[in-house]
Amino acid sequence: MLDSLGKNLSNLIKKIITSTSIDKNAVEEILKELKKILLQADVDLKLTNELIEKIRKKCLVEKIPPGLTLREHILKVVYEELVNLLGKEPASLIGKKKIMLIGLYGSGKTTSAAKLARYFQKQGLKPALLALDYHRPAAVEQLVQLGKQINVPVYFDKNNDPYKGAKEGLEKFKNYDCILIDTAGRSALDKELARELKKLGEIIKPDEVLLTIPADIGKVAGPQAKEFNKLVGITGVIVTKMDGTAKGGGALSACAATKAKVKFIGVGERLEDLEVYNPERFVSRLLGLGDLQTLLEKAKEAELKPEKVEKIVEGKFTLKDFYEQLEALSKMGPLQKIANLIPGFGMVKLPDNLLEKQEEKLKHFKYIIQSMTPEERENPSIINASRIRRIARGSGRPESEVRELLDQYNKMRKLMKSLGGLKGLQRGALKQLAKQFGFKI
Repeated sequence: MLDSLGKNLSNLIKKIITSTSIDKNAVEEILKELKKILLQADVDLKLTNELIEKIRKKCLVEKIPPGLTLREHILKVVYEELVNLLGKEPASLIGKKKIMLIGLYGSGKTTSAAKLARYFQKQGLKPALLALDYHRPAAVEQLVQLGKQINVPVYFDKNNDPYKGAKEGLEKFKNYDCILIDTAGRSALDKELARELKKLGEIIKPDEVLLTIPADIGKVAGPQAKEFNKLVGITGVIVTKMDGTAKGGGALSACAATKAKVKFIGVGERLEDLEVYNPERFVSRLLGLGDLQTLLEKAKEAELKPEKVEKIVEGKFTLKDFYEQLEALSKMGPLQKIANLIPGFGMVKLPDNLLEKQEEKLKHFKYIIQSMTPEERENPSIINASRIRRIARGSGRPESEVRELLDQYNKMRKLMKSLGGLKGLQRGALKQLAKQFGFKI
């Protein structure tokens, strides 16, 4: 997500943390680099200048709070001001009945409608989808197929009448907890489609109007948000395609400037890849400080068993435990996304494509463990050369890979034990860094 912006910001934070000394000149250099990073990410120039001036004033003019060094203070101020720039408080849609999605052509409205339906499902609610996009070929069919994937009903008018479809769909789904309404993509400046959207707004009387904006739209997001707001009154924004661009800062800051609150961000192609936009968590990830809360939520959804995780952290796990966690881990999404949620991981420089290669290797490891006997999984120390040959044949993987798995398993156990388990992870530099930002580990 926002790969380039995130890397640049986390490198800047790393530089602040590792600098031998931080004085007034060093702060000015930091601000100069921060400004360059934000402008490269398409953050509005006026907003960028305002943010830089706020940080300069708080760090060099105002009195530093007692107990903090200048280094710690600038870290805290950079974090807080980026949160303020990108939206401050998270928002929720729980309790909203009729939710209408609007936006430009190709902004991801249809997929976002289905992702929202899946989001509500996970909250224990009963959602329905209403297809009103009769301008884009196959838009209705796409929504129907997405609805089938998550077992959510979809209504559409067979004669492609958006007004009739809206009235009949609302009546059909009146007993559902929430109705997600997909409208046709349009430019806010297209007069004919603008009239259609305005009339649909009058018929539907939505509780929420969400503007979908692709992250790569950059600074154009601001003017479009203003025009759509005039037509139907935007109550929130979904920023889509956050996983494929470095320009998302422009979309986010433009929304902040126009007072259109970002409520969700799309971070991938799967229907699970929609996150409630929480500015504090988002900025924490951008700075390379991770997001433990989201990591824990994803782990819960993937049914990672706490007692098994604790065994792994304590270095007391078997290959059977390891396999069960690999299975659950695969449900959480790509390794790169999971890694970005781990505090401090964003500051670690890794070779290109390392995590992608490791992800493929983990699949092979699963095949190898599946080919072992229950006794071998519980007690890997009994695996000798002849057993390795049998396991390799059964899994279709080379003997060298079986040995590599056993080697990594033993090294991982030793590493976890050397870190001192959960208590060990809660001590040291990681805890000190988190403390500077007011986080708890």
